[in-house]
Amino acid sequence: MMEIWPNTQHARFFRNWLSDPSRVGAIAPSGQSLAVLMTSEIFAATGPVLELGPGTGVFTQALLERGVTPGDLTLIESGKDFATLLEAQFPGVRVLHMDAARLSRTTLFGEACLGAVISGLPLLSMPPRKVMMILSCATGWLRPGGAFFQFTYGPRCPVPRPILDRLGLKAKCIGRTFHNMPPAAVYRITRRRLLKPAIEGRAT
Repeated sequence: MMEIWPNTQHARFFRNWLSDPSRVGAIAPSGQSLAVLMTSEIFAATGPVLELGPGTGVFTQALLERGVTPGDLTLIESGKDFATLLEAQFPGVRVLHMDAARLSRTTLFGEACLGAVISGLPLLSMPPRKVMMILSCATGWLRPGGAFFQFTYGPRCPVPRPILDRLGLKAKCIGRTFHNMPPAAVYRITRRRLLKPAIEGRAT
């Protein structure tokens, strides 16, 4: 059975979609089943988490319920209405009203600091260059073993293979939910392991 969200949340989301469809990317907020799947590999021990495009805070609430502390959460939201809502709804969580494409111009985190990045951004509606900028910066903040989680309503990974290859990343689908409206899939994006250098020469 499809999940139905309260009329007020739907109305707010739909108004933002009408004002800028390419930025919002969907006409309704994500459902609980997708939030559970998106956060299923994140725990209190994961450490600092960056969320891109949190919208109404469905994933944010799920992260807090998974044990992530408010002080370990940073939200990047380009919509002013959504940013204001998030600040009021999640006291103690850092909310920044900005475009995720500007992450490279900021010094939000130290090198290899983040345990995970959760993305609700509509990557399929973005130019490839913008997608590359966001991924490059966000994954650059991940510590070893960290991951970037992205959902999509499409049939395949929303990050094209050439972009993954260029950034040295790999993607794996960790699950699908047919209870969301519309049905969605979640991908875990991580750095590829570097191959050990070949041993030059042999002992004689």
